[in-house]
Amino acid sequence: MIFFFFSKSRRCVKKLYEIFCCDNKYCDCCFGSEKKLSKSDIQHSFRESSARLDSTSSAAESTRSFRERMESDNASSRTDSVSSASQLSGEFRRGTTTPVIDMKPIEFWAANRESVQPKQHRRRLPSETEISVENFQPDLYEEDKSEPCLTDEEKLAKYQLGQIHIGLNYEVSTKVLVVKIIEAKDLPRPFSLDENKQDMAHSNPYCKVCLLPDQKNSQQTSVQRKTQEPTWNEYFMFEIPYSEVQMRTLEILVKDFDKYSRHCIIGQVYLPLTNLQLLKGVHMWKPLSPSTKERHDLGEILLSLNYLPTAGRLNIDVIKAKQLLQTDMIGGSDPFVKITMVHFEKPIKTKKTSGKKNTIDPVFNESINFNITPQQLENTSMVITVWDYNSKSKDDFVGRIVLGKYGTGPHEYTHWSRMLNSQRSAVAQWHSLRSRQECDQVSPASIAVP
Repeated sequence: MIFFFFSKSRRCVKKLYEIFCCDNKYCDCCFGSEKKLSKSDIQHSFRESSARLDSTSSAAESTRSFRERMESDNASSRTDSVSSASQLSGEFRRGTTTPVIDMKPIEFWAANRESVQPKQHRRRLPSETEISVENFQPDLYEEDKSEPCLTDEEKLAKYQLGQIHIGLNYEVSTKVLVVKIIEAKDLPRPFSLDENKQDMAHSNPYCKVCLLPDQKNSQQTSVQRKTQEPTWNEYFMFEIPYSEVQMRTLEILVKDFDKYSRHCIIGQVYLPLTNLQLLKGVHMWKPLSPSTKERHDLGEILLSLNYLPTAGRLNIDVIKAKQLLQTDMIGGSDPFVKITMVHFEKPIKTKKTSGKKNTIDPVFNESINFNITPQQLENTSMVITVWDYNSKSKDDFVGRIVLGKYGTGPHEYTHWSRMLNSQRSAVAQWHSLRSRQECDQVSPASIAVP
């Protein structure tokens, strides 16, 4: 029984072994049967394996060639511009590789660069209907009526204004040009020059001397009373290098003094110093020529302004004046300065300096103070008037300027604005005096001050 069971189980195990062995062909029986294959079977199996290898290699080569084409396409795309790449971005591309974009700098202005040239404006020519005699402007075609260069004899015969005797000498050691005004003769009577003069028979001549173009540094002779043949014999010094003297022109104005009206110009002399023997000294008579324009030289005044906003105080320093209009025939003038503070058009307060006797070039060096707040300063004007003191009669008006809100000119406005912009610092400036009529025409503050 036991033997039967053992043999039967042995047969079952053997059967199972044969099943699994024959399927996988790992047993000796199967290996022996493989050895019994024919040569033709072996060749056939080799052809099938080689065909499988050929198909595998061809597939690898096709994949490799596809990748090479894609890389060549990417390399060519890198050489193209960005515009061509953007055009091809919408097209279908084979492959799964990411395209490479060239990131070289792009000059955006190079594409739209144009050569810009200025436009030539063509002048429109008038038509035939626009050309007529009425359209011509005669003023543009006037001939130059300036007189030709005349000799001294021709000037004397033509103008008949008299002549003046002068002397010139340059001192090298002191670098000073000496101008001597000696005398004049044959001056015309006042009635031929000024109809408003009270004394029509006699003139009161005096001279003003300067070196052009510096008209401010002028000097003046004394006044000779009631004569047409004045004698001065007065010297005037001008400190200037010799090289610069030769580029200057001597100007001499002969004026007629009148206490009650403007000083009329009798005649003038312009003398270039280029070709004169100044080192040796020269004397000459020069004829007087008519003045090219009427001048109203009332003199100049030097003022310094300083405003202290915290203290509410305005300081006006009257330093000096020069070449003031002479109102006294003998001994010059006795000038003093009067300053009036005007708020809008209402006079508030008036102060004055001391008087200087017998001079037309006074030096004051006096300070006048006014209490005024910064709010009031915006609407305030300062009327500055130069007077000539007279003990037995009314003081004579010399000249005036107005600073502040209602100034009398651009120089006055400039000085006032400089003071406002540099508070707590003094600002000095020269001012040319004006007549009362000129000030009243441009400044309401001047009208409010008598």
